[in-house]
Amino acid sequence: MIDQLNQVLRRCPVWVLYLVGAVYPAWLLYLGLTGGLGVDPVKALEHEMGERALQLLVLGLAVTPLRQRVGVNLMKFRRAIGVITFFYVVLHLLVWLVLDVQILGQIWADILKRPYITIGMAGFLVLLPLAITSNNWSVRKLGRRWRILHKAVYGAALLGGVHFVMLVKGFQIEPLIYLGVIVLLLILRLPVRRSSPQRA
Repeated sequence: MIDQLNQVLRRCPVWVLYLVGAVYPAWLLYLGLTGGLGVDPVKALEHEMGERALQLLVLGLAVTPLRQRVGVNLMKFRRAIGVITFFYVVLHLLVWLVLDVQILGQIWADILKRPYITIGMAGFLVLLPLAITSNNWSVRKLGRRWRILHKAVYGAALLGGVHFVMLVKGFQIEPLIYLGVIVLLLILRLPVRRSSPQRA
């Protein structure tokens, strides 16, 4: 079963993922313009982009554990997942900036006074250099430093999870599940210490 799935994944071109990633926000925008996102389409669009970005962050973190522990190989899609994740984060931010708040002074006030927005902006800033260096030229130029830099995605994922938990009002289980999955995936990446055999 796993081998058959990997064969299908190997045949699937990466551009399909980029295409789906581009079509989905356009579809949401269409729904918003035609009344398909409810009475508050701006908030709905903002939420959808943010949650999809968080889901893609989780998927990106899961690529290595899935290959190592389950045998499902998504490595060829990892860069595309990262690029689309940042694209969705930018859209989430733009909806909030342009369609929701709109007033520049209020934007800075919200960033400084509302902790969940502060944390969300911190996550965006962590992802920014990763998005800029998500190209072959940067991989060659940075060498081993590229891998070190891109480990910052772990921090960005944690910030995204905490942002979602703090964003919702009251106790809700869904954001806690996201945060728990992120923490679990990070734990799975910790190096396993192998105990040396005891001498007789």
